[in-house]
Amino acid sequence: MIYTNPEFEKVFGTKAEYLFSAPGRTELSGNHTDHQHGCVLAAAVNLEMLAWVKPNDSTVIRVQSEGYPLSVIDLTDIEIKEEEKNTTNSLIRGIAAKFMQMGCEVKGFDAYITSTVLPGSGLSSSAAFEVLIGTILNHLYNEAKSTAVEIAQIGQWAENVYFGKPCGLMDQTASSVGSVISIDFADNSKPVVEKIDLDLTANGYALCIIDSGADHADLTDEYAAITVELKNVCRIFGKEFLREVDEAEFYENIAKVREIAGDRATLRAMHVFNENKRVEMQKAALRANDFDTFLKYVTESGLSSWRYLQNVTPTGRTAHQEVAFALALAEKLLAGTKGVCRVHGGGFAGTIQAFVPLEVLDTFKTGMEKALGEGRCHVLSVRAEGGVLVKEGEL
Repeated sequence: MIYTNPEFEKVFGTKAEYLFSAPGRTELSGNHTDHQHGCVLAAAVNLEMLAWVKPNDSTVIRVQSEGYPLSVIDLTDIEIKEEEKNTTNSLIRGIAAKFMQMGCEVKGFDAYITSTVLPGSGLSSSAAFEVLIGTILNHLYNEAKSTAVEIAQIGQWAENVYFGKPCGLMDQTASSVGSVISIDFADNSKPVVEKIDLDLTANGYALCIIDSGADHADLTDEYAAITVELKNVCRIFGKEFLREVDEAEFYENIAKVREIAGDRATLRAMHVFNENKRVEMQKAALRANDFDTFLKYVTESGLSSWRYLQNVTPTGRTAHQEVAFALALAEKLLAGTKGVCRVHGGGFAGTIQAFVPLEVLDTFKTGMEKALGEGRCHVLSVRAEGGVLVKEGEL
């Protein structure tokens, strides 16, 4: 790795003293379960954000992300700014505010950030950014006292409260902790995180994330509708999250659920109940080194997401169904092999995931990119480290 970055000195007029890194993440299973206090499998990947950093002895945080305007946050003013919603500034301000609420010290620093976690790649560049900023503050001013899970919680809080997106905690946790992990969010304040060994190459597979080319704009309502509809189901049983609803009671009252919440909400709840159980079965399969069974459940998860959760095609879209097309093409290219694919992450637009046998990887990648465009099929590996301080000293 090249530790120096001349762009830091060009922007800030001095040399950096620290280098930090935070990875992107991929969801392996547990599609839209985290915001219902459910179970997920996720992994940090080998695409990352890097930050060259120097404390600046002020009350101002300055962050220059490559290719974007300079963010300047005055730490004497950490109130929520409505005009900052959905911006980088809101995340920085929110993370700083949360550290202050926790009684931690927060001072200014300068940072120059580069990224191979491309926005809209489905690998959660926003979570990597949140983990990166949290890791910087944790190391510079708080003796690295906050745990990886606490850094993730700080990032999620900033995204929920300051950025204005009602996300779950999976993305930040996977980025912050690293490796392949299972997460049980039954108690969101104390998620149970377990690392799991997974050597894809030893099993003869590559992990691919494929960009479908769909437009990500104006999909906030589609994502929000999932949480709103599931909350409507929960209210019928006097609960806040679906994890708190007894599954047997749900099915005993399913006619009432359909009448009050509607069929789509009912189907989405059925997906979450089944997906939580699937994650546990996949975790058991990986621990038993039974990769074929793990892949069987990957397929089941994908079909459930498409049929029940219904996060493949945005409402009313007919002519443009990029994610559905990408899934159909991947299935065609993987026919006759043990490879599998599924919708990845939030869905509706963006990416799909495929576990591709190594012997057909080149053919698969070529076939996907012939139809979708060059550079759309990313071959990834699992990264063991989460958010980390890479190097200290003049860079």
